Amino acid sequence: MEKEKNINDNIDMKRRVIALVDCDSFFVSCEQADRPELKNTPTCAVSGPNGCVVSRSREAKEVGVRMGMPLFMAKKEFPDVNYIVCDHHKYHEYSKRVMACLNDYSPDVEIVSVDEAYIDLTGTERLFKKDYVEIIKDIRKVILEKTDIPVSIGLSHSKILAKLASDKAKKTGGIFKIGVNDIQSVLKKTEIDEVCGIGRANSLTLKRNGIMLASEFIEKDDVWIKSKLGINGVELRHELLGECVSKVNSKAEPPKSIQDTGVIGEGTFSDDINIIKMEISRHLHSACSRLRYHKGKCKIIGLMLKTKDFAIYYDKRIMVKPTDFELTLQKFINEMLPNLYREGVLYRGTGIVLDGLTYGGEQLSLFSTEDDEKEKNLSQCIENIEKKFGKNTIRTGF
Repeated sequence: MEKEKNINDNIDMKRRVIALVDCDSFFVSCEQADRPELKNTPTCAVSGPNGCVVSRSREAKEVGVRMGMPLFMAKKEFPDVNYIVCDHHKYHEYSKRVMACLNDYSPDVEIVSVDEAYIDLTGTERLFKKDYVEIIKDIRKVILEKTDIPVSIGLSHSKILAKLASDKAKKTGGIFKIGVNDIQSVLKKTEIDEVCGIGRANSLTLKRNGIMLASEFIEKDDVWIKSKLGINGVELRHELLGECVSKVNSKAEPPKSIQDTGVIGEGTFSDDINIIKMEISRHLHSACSRLRYHKGKCKIIGLMLKTKDFAIYYDKRIMVKPTDFELTLQKFINEMLPNLYREGVLYRGTGIVLDGLTYGGEQLSLFSTEDDEKEKNLSQCIENIEKKFGKNTIRTGF
């Protein structure tokens, strides 16, 4: 108990106190909450009947199932694992319950994704008459009791540090805190790629300048960082120093762009065009689902392929009118993929970028009203089918 008290003393009361709550293996956790017989068993959620592994239980990780592994390969290599097709409607319902628990602790909750949210706890130790470490332990316990969903919680003074703490919490029993006096020691063990918000291009820039660790990044002054990364880099540095530059916003704006990217398995590469197409299809479906969730449409679609050697090939198309319709976007992907893919080249990752987002009120073409209506009706049919039979029941094909 004395050890926990000393840890909590490291939280500077003059700064904001922010936690990031991250649901563990969320899709699988939802399935296990819905079907208790799946608990403590190797279980995977897959993107579709012919899709890939997108979420794994601890037991599935231990037997060797890899993230992004095509279902047919996973079944062949690990036949004793339970494979369940994703039901995103179910996951959104569980997400609502988790977020409702957070609102009982603070009105300042910023939902980042279906399984992740920031919560500003500043001052709540007086309300609950407990220190911050005890409060996040309570939050974790209440969420598990009310929703049966396990979560990991990172606690610190800024969003970036809270995110870093939540990543580490997954390996330390579900709770991790980065106080003011912890920052240097933690960042010395953190590679620059591990910092949320750095991005691929900025990471390469920093590494070319000899910066491999987050601790080396914060040692640079603002002038140098601004010359290399711009004002966003400066803000990132101050967040890593424990200054809350980006406040928790409970009325967050809809995204300006949507990216859905990932590696092909874990440490595996492929030159198989069918596997690459399947990965792209999964990313497209996920990106469009998020776009429709925010009631948005996109005017620009980008396709990314990353090779084994980390070379990135990217192309994009600009549409005449915004859309959220996967079949329309798939046509542009079909145009771009042959220009990016090279036979015999090993690829490690793929991704989809939706940009030029609009939210309601876009001007429609006078000459395409019939097509617009068909797209709208077909999209609604797909949504209805997926609500009944589960998400990813229908996916686009090449």
